[in-house]
Amino acid sequence: MTYCLQQGGQHVDRTMMGALMDCSDITRLCADMMMRQSPMAMEMAKMCAQVTAKCAEACMSMSSDPMMKRCGEACKACSEACRVMAAMPA
Repeated sequence: MTYCLQQGGQHVDRTMMGALMDCSDITRLCADMMMRQSPMAMEMAKMCAQVTAKCAEACMSMSSDPMMKRCGEACKACSEACRVMAAMPA
């Protein structure tokens, strides 16, 4: 988010900033729920997979920017990890 704010322009449009904020919030919450072994952690992992996939799409829409491309790749990897965790038995 800091990088996007520093870049300005299309980096700070409502869609991009919303995707980044949603991604930041849900990954933090998902990690917290998993660490305390919440019975709802797997459900949160499913949602986290969806949100991080959307953020990956948003970041990759600016793939000509190396930082945004790396952000998109990291979000995609996170989404895949969350999908795996969501499939694990409770």
